Amino acid sequence: MIVVETMRICFVTDGSLGNFSVRAACCAADVICCSFQALGEVSYERELKGETGLFEDVAVLSKARKSVVMSGCFTDAHGIRRKSVVVADRGRILGVSDMVNRIDGCEYRAGAGIKLYDTAAGRLGVIVAEDLYFPRVPETLSLSGAEIVFCVFEQLGDGPERMLACSAAFLYGVPVVLCGYGYAMAADIGGKVRFASSRSPCVCELEREKEYHLVETRRRGLYRSAEKKY
Repeated sequence: MIVVETMRICFVTDGSLGNFSVRAACCAADVICCSFQALGEVSYERELKGETGLFEDVAVLSKARKSVVMSGCFTDAHGIRRKSVVVADRGRILGVSDMVNRIDGCEYRAGAGIKLYDTAAGRLGVIVAEDLYFPRVPETLSLSGAEIVFCVFEQLGDGPERMLACSAAFLYGVPVVLCGYGYAMAADIGGKVRFASSRSPCVCELEREKEYHLVETRRRGLYRSAEKKY
C-alpha cells in the first residue's frame, strides 16, 4: 500500500532569520527550514533573562507564516555548547533537538534524546548535523513514525552527507531533506534526489510517501521446545 501526500518546504540557507522574514512574503510553505546561520549563537541564560529573543523570533515567524519553522543554532547552557535545532509551530515553541553524538571530543557536547515533533504539517523528525553519520538516528525516527526527516547541517563540503541522506531515505522508507549553508536538497524513499538548490530562499514540494512491505528473515536462536500433547 502506498499513501502519497505533498509537503511544501521553504529552505533558508544563508542570512539571518530577521533578513529572511522581511523578504519572504512570497514563500508560503508548510515548513520553513533554516540553516545554522539564521540564529547563530543562542545563550539559554540570556534568553531566560530576556536579554535576547532568538527563540521568540522563531515562534513569531511561525505564527506569521502559519507554518512550522525550524532553525539550526549553537546553544550555550552555562558554558556547555551544543549544536541544536529549535522547532516552532504556528507561534508555539515545540522543543529543541540537540546533536546526540560527539565525535573525537569536539567542542560541541552531546545532547540527550532523539526527538519527533507532531505538528500541523505532520510528524517531523529532526537530525542535527553530524548525527546524520549514525544510521540509528534516521532509523529510530522512521520506526517512531516520522513522515519526513529534516537534517540541518552546519556546512556541506565534499563529504558524504548527500549520499547519506539518500541512503537513509531508501533504507528506512522516509523522505530526507538536508539543509546547510548555501545548499538544500531532498531525497525520496527510492533514494533519488528530488530537489537540490543553492538559492536562498528556495522552495520544493516533496511527496510524503508511506510504503509498507512485509519483510521476513530466517535466523538461528529463539529456540522453543515442542509442546507436549496429552
